[in-house]
Amino acid sequence: MGLNFTKYFYMIKFYVIIIQKGNGKVMKKIGIFASVAGFLFGFFNYSDAAYPVYTGYQGTNAQGQVVYLPTTTSTSTVVTTGSTNAASPTRVTGSLPRVGSNATNAGRQYYQPADYDRLADSGLYVGLSVGYSASISGSMIADYMNEQNAFFVPGAFQEADFNSDTVIPLQLSVGASINNDIRVDFSYLRYSGISYPSMVQSSDGVGGYVDAEVDGGAITANATMLNLYYNIDSYTGYLAGGALRPYIGVGVGISLNTIADYVVYDSTFYSEKLPSAAGAGDLTGISDVYAYHNGGTQEQLAFMFEGGVTTELDGGIKLDFFVRYINLGKIQTSGSIIVSQTEWLGDGAGNEYPAPYDSVFHYTNWYESGRLGTVDLGLRLRLQF
Repeated sequence: MGLNFTKYFYMIKFYVIIIQKGNGKVMKKIGIFASVAGFLFGFFNYSDAAYPVYTGYQGTNAQGQVVYLPTTTSTSTVVTTGSTNAASPTRVTGSLPRVGSNATNAGRQYYQPADYDRLADSGLYVGLSVGYSASISGSMIADYMNEQNAFFVPGAFQEADFNSDTVIPLQLSVGASINNDIRVDFSYLRYSGISYPSMVQSSDGVGGYVDAEVDGGAITANATMLNLYYNIDSYTGYLAGGALRPYIGVGVGISLNTIADYVVYDSTFYSEKLPSAAGAGDLTGISDVYAYHNGGTQEQLAFMFEGGVTTELDGGIKLDFFVRYINLGKIQTSGSIIVSQTEWLGDGAGNEYPAPYDSVFHYTNWYESGRLGTVDLGLRLRLQF
């Protein structure tokens, strides 16, 4: 690690020969300049040769990788050229909020997939639901009440609420989940056990009303619906410690509403003339009026609103507990009414008797109608594929 003296010596000797053989001052000046240049040139060559080799390197290994020499241990560290050494990752701890939680801090724990959003909807499904109609809304009324002589035809001249037994609506649905929060399905929904009112207020012809009994008039509704459901746990969070997931739903479709034939019976005796003033064969009164209303079927726009919660059983089975309001549209007769009544005739002696014939009248385009809606409590079983 010293000066390159041999090289320096021969350069000086060469320049001295030049000085000796030269003539005059010019040659002396050139010789002096050359001597200084040779000294400097030799010094820089010394500096270059003396630059130290960094002791931490050992060149490259057989794979062309740069290898650090160990300082205190015998194990070398291999560094791939062009790569960056990343810091060792730090495992975090804590707990992520469940899907739907309104917590703002995510916590610091790795979630476990088996426990993460286990109520998520996915794939195709078929569903079957059964319910109980807790409330029936709607009533029937005689649309013909303003027709001339309408009081001759017994019917619902004041609104009369539908009759209902235990109504068990059944629904079959086929659908699919669009994503974790939205699902859509097509459903068939059937209602029965509803009927025309068993008693109505019919007109007495003089501005009042009389009671009229009704027989028949069973009502059925068959609705085909397109339904959309949305899980709202992102706003409410899970319920019951994560066991229940709330949702809302809307639907629209067509309902085929049918009302069967029914008879409205008015037993009132309507006096037309005093028997004592009536001649033989004169009409003195009318009684036992039967109005045979022909039923009908209507296609109506139907819509529904639903809210509930979902829980899960084993085997990909989900249960929806729901409350649903559905409007099934209008119930309407065909407009054909046949009226049969008993006529009373005077005998000319101050008495009266029932006519030996049937008095029958036929009315067309005289309708009775009403809208039908229900509030249902139900349970739906969904099998996912």
